[in-house]
Amino acid sequence: QVQLVESGGGLVQAGDSLRLSCAASGRTFSSYNMGWFRQAPGKEREFVTAISRSGGSTYYADSVKGRFTISRDNAKNTVYLQMNSLKPEDTAVYYCAASRSYSTYEGNYDYWGQGTQVTVSS
Repeated sequence: QVQLVESGGGLVQAGDSLRLSCAASGRTFSSYNMGWFRQAPGKEREFVTAISRSGGSTYYADSVKGRFTISRDNAKNTVYLQMNSLKPEDTAVYYCAASRSYSTYEGNYDYWGQGTQVTVSS
């Protein structure tokens, strides 16, 4: 059982940067692969990025590659999403999730945070 809480969202201007954090409860954080998903207004939830258990592997959706960076600190039970060069199309609710497998498929994720709103104005 894992409880995830996202933080760090807010309203920013295009070109700005923002760092999201996802804090996990329990003592099994390092057993999980972690991912970030987002859901924009009127759209389905989509995969953003994932990181393996030890942080040795990462994967990014084409839409954010080169701008976003996922990282994790297992000692702090926290995963981060550094977002640079933000665009209005990045506006969405961002969700942190935990999975037994390293995956881009949301069905493989067992635990989800409540989401944090990111709004990018032009």
